[in-house]
This record gives sequence, structure tokens and C-alpha cells, in this order.
Amino acid sequence: MKTLILEDEAHNRAFLQLSLQQHCPQVQVVAQAQGVAEALALFRQYLPELILLDVELPDGTGFDFLEQLPQPWPKIIFITAYDHYALQAIRYSAIDYLLKPIRVQDLVEAVQKASQRLHMEQEYALLQLLLQSRRETTSPKRIALPTAERIELIPVADIIRCMAENNYTHFYIRDQASILVSKNLGEFEEMLQEYGFLRTHQSHLVNVEAIKSWEKADGGYLLMKDGSKIPVSRSRRERVLQTLLKDER
Repeated sequence: MKTLILEDEAHNRAFLQLSLQQHCPQVQVVAQAQGVAEALALFRQYLPELILLDVELPDGTGFDFLEQLPQPWPKIIFITAYDHYALQAIRYSAIDYLLKPIRVQDLVEAVQKASQRLHMEQEYALLQLLLQSRRETTSPKRIALPTAERIELIPVADIIRCMAENNYTHFYIRDQASILVSKNLGEFEEMLQEYGFLRTHQSHLVNVEAIKSWEKADGGYLLMKDGSKIPVSRSRRERVLQTLLKDER
């Protein structure tokens, strides 16, 4: 794959170049850039198939660069320091990313996954979701849920609850069949907590808006609007009750 590295820090560009040469024989680095304007010119010249794209750049962001690319887009791997808002947007869109400081193994795995991606129409949809979520902050937030067969784009407000099963997570959606995703519940707790989701148990994460009542029988549990009964662990009970009482006020 012809590859463009867009990264403003020289030592990171050198690290990426060397690591790709040593560990990713399927990659040919055709150009490097340190800013949006330079990268756009190099893109038109080389037409890379893969871009390693830093989020924070001197003359804009990686998202600004992506907005100006002609379609069809190449494959994208984002690179970011721990920027909460950028990272949340990328995670919501299920796009591959590398967190600084970059580890060689993470880089190799991301490139291998990019090499194997065949359904580019799905990737275009995810990138469009990413850009839309950044442009339209008042629009209903959607999350990309990759399954074995497809990638589902689901409004967060329609998620009733999530249930862990080993390293998988079941999503229960309003008026829709459940969706099984091959990521653990902890990842989704971090993404969804700012949208009113509450961890009630090691295996359960619920949308507070979808809670119907707190039932005192059998030690206490949550009755959800879909009729499901969700256990509340002893260690989380106080926080759950505080959240419910706060919402009542």
C-alpha cells in the first residue's frame, strides 16, 4: 500500500517510517507531511492508499484534512494524544487509531487490519459518521457497532442496555434485535457514560432514560422499559439510587 504519513513531530515521523520499513513489508511510504496544506499537495501527487493521520496539526486538524480529500477516501489510521473529544469521536465511529506514544505492536496490528479491509463502502460510512458527529453537535449522536456480518450505525438514545459476555457485549436496542459486538463492556462504559449510561453491575450498563422503576424485591433491581430486570451489585447500589433520586428532582 502506498502510504502517506501526516504527523507534525519529526521524531514521530522518523519512528513511523522506520517501524513500517522494518515490520510492515506490505507498506511503501511514498511521502511525509507535517501539516494539512502540505499533505493535500502530496496526496494529489501520490494518491496514497493508506494515510497515517495525526489529529492535531499546526495548520488545522486531521479532520480538516479529511474534509478536503476527494472521494473515494483511502484507508485511514488516526494518530492522537489523549484528546478526550477527538478520541471519543474516533471511538464512536469504530475507526482505527493509535494512541501516543505509539507502540510498534499497535502500529503493526493497525496496518494489518487496514490491509485486510475489503468493504470500503463501510469505511466510507464510518468516516462520514465521524465527520458528521463533529460538524453537527446538536444532531442525534450515533455509534458504530461492528458485528461479524456488518457495521450497525445506532442512535445512542435507542440503546436500552448493554450486557457483558466475556470479551463481547450484547446491545439491546429499542424496537430492534440485540447486537453482539466483539469489544468488552468497559470500553463502552467509557464512551457512553457522558450520555446518561450507568454501570449497575459487572455485567450490566443501562441507559438511565430507559429505566422504568427501582424494585425493592429480591434485594433490589432495575426494571427497564423493555421489561428486562437488571441486577444492581451491592457496591454500586448507592450510586444507582443517588442517580435515580437526582433525576427525580
